[in-house]
Amino acid sequence: MHGKDFVSIRDFAPPEIQYLLLLGRQIKAAPEAYSQALKGKTLAMIFEKPSLRTRVTFDVGIQQLGGFSLYLSPAEINLGKRESVYDVARNLERMVQGIMIRTFAHEVVAEMARTARIPVINGLTDFSHPCQAMADFLTIWEIKGHVEGLKVAFVGDGNNVAHSLMFTGAQLGADVWVATPEKYEPKADAVAWAKQHARETGGDCHTTQSAEDAVRRADVVYTDVWASMGQEQETAERKRIFKEYQVNKKLFACAKSDAIFMHCLPAHRGDEVTDEVIDSGQSVVFQEAENRLHAQKAIMLELMKDVPVGPKHPEIVPELVHA
Repeated sequence: MHGKDFVSIRDFAPPEIQYLLLLGRQIKAAPEAYSQALKGKTLAMIFEKPSLRTRVTFDVGIQQLGGFSLYLSPAEINLGKRESVYDVARNLERMVQGIMIRTFAHEVVAEMARTARIPVINGLTDFSHPCQAMADFLTIWEIKGHVEGLKVAFVGDGNNVAHSLMFTGAQLGADVWVATPEKYEPKADAVAWAKQHARETGGDCHTTQSAEDAVRRADVVYTDVWASMGQEQETAERKRIFKEYQVNKKLFACAKSDAIFMHCLPAHRGDEVTDEVIDSGQSVVFQEAENRLHAQKAIMLELMKDVPVGPKHPEIVPELVHA
């Protein structure tokens, strides 16, 4: 994967996704074996959106691999306003060995990746959340022992998390169902991509307005907040529209008896999920959150390991460096 970015799950073939998940499990099992794997490497972390799990797991993860992190808030950069995405990318590529960016518009990450000559990792956009999906399927694999043929039901808003679940499930042979109210479905091109690629792996992808149909006989039941960051003004309306999509004891009972409950967090308890579900013995939300660390360590290691620390651009004159 030398020279690649991690912008979308769609950019990787099934064997590459499987390899990253395997590497994540290996790192989790023997972290000390990788403690110097990125020695001297620095990850710039650009946050246009705040986060507990993304901040901690990337910050701790790069340090556990022997590297360093640099946190850049909107005050330092203010992408597209104080400084263009192009200029930020061309500056950072000379100073660090990788960029993680968590922002709103997916095109910002895509432009950063096109411009920067170092790896760029998508920490979240309004369209996709690929690192979360990697942690999700790492968790599913740990608990279920396999992914192929499992029914994964997502209930709620057809958002970035739903998109990345569909993409990853399609690459790994899962049967992903997404249940949303009318007009809140996943984007049509995301569904079409997942359906097409699922056919190649033996999986499938379905959308429905029935939460019960999605959850019925499911191996995994997944939900997310009804109003994401940037949608706060829609909170009251979304609560009214999504009330029939709450994952509660009654809905969860439609799934298989050994089904697991997942949530990318933070959770709005009493809205998209009840306490009796998220705190039950079948909830794996904290194992899932921890696996963000291990999945992202695998991504950083694979993408950043061959990026040089020293000068890496042609205008550097060797004779002057040693003068």
